Amino acid sequence: MELALIVNILAAGIRSGTAILFATLGEIFAERAGVLNLGVEGMMLMGAMSAFGVAANTGNPWLGLLVAAGAGGLMALLHAFVTVTLRADQVVSGLALTFLGTGLSAVLGAPLVEVKQAPRLPTWSIPGLAELPLLGPVLFQHNVIVYVGMLLVPLAWFYIYRTRPGLELRAIGEYPAAADVLGVNVYAQRYAYVVLGGVLAGIGGAALSLAITPLWIEGMTAGQGWIAVGLVIFAGWDPVRAALGSYLFGAIRRLPLDLQNLAFFLRNPTYGYFMNMLPYLFTILVLVIGSREAMRRRLGAPAALGQPYVREERGV
Repeated sequence: MELALIVNILAAGIRSGTAILFATLGEIFAERAGVLNLGVEGMMLMGAMSAFGVAANTGNPWLGLLVAAGAGGLMALLHAFVTVTLRADQVVSGLALTFLGTGLSAVLGAPLVEVKQAPRLPTWSIPGLAELPLLGPVLFQHNVIVYVGMLLVPLAWFYIYRTRPGLELRAIGEYPAAADVLGVNVYAQRYAYVVLGGVLAGIGGAALSLAITPLWIEGMTAGQGWIAVGLVIFAGWDPVRAALGSYLFGAIRRLPLDLQNLAFFLRNPTYGYFMNMLPYLFTILVLVIGSREAMRRRLGAPAALGQPYVREERGV
């Protein structure tokens, strides 16, 4: 394989994996707080649709990005109310939000399918670094949203593992009753982190429609929200491993496109369908493994994940 092709695949992996990265980081915060959110796919779709629609109608992609974050945050707020306040089943609530987001984005976004041109978020080449051999095109010639994703990874890691609020976050996901005794407002913090997860999922959707694939088509996330949910388990709820996994998934998703001119692909086009299937196959495998309680503990899953917290009630 030629070196230029490898560089192209790596750069495309980082670019394509950015949408999954935002959604995965958001899900890590929500699950670290003890709330499972299976509505990521619907939030990404609403973020992608609203961002593209606002950018196309106002000519301002930054406003589109802001609205996408708000759309994801509002859907997550609904999930927090249902699961934290009403203590409903988190799986059912998340699935309902995915169906709601998929349907709403299809209906509200129908007129946008005909829109072929909309302002995009800017692409910047970092002066002095973009010209570096190999590293330059892989790391420093991207859209601004890609750089934001790169910066968010170490910030999220530092916040979770090296700050007092991060310690409280891990406490309410592991043993909320103990955190409550120490004065941590479990309900308020679970609300905040679930909404933060929705905001990041909405930005992930906006990254798709304003930068990575600058257009809107129905169902354009193509299951990336589900990949993000599985990737959280694969990453062990760690932001750095989540970034590596997101970029790996991005590269795998781009492989069929980048390899289509190679001889063995031309001889057998079914290889392309097989490569397209790999991310979803991997997601199913991870979810099956993660569904086993013993394996979840070994992977480092928060002990109180998926369990509603009731003050004065015995439990984790």
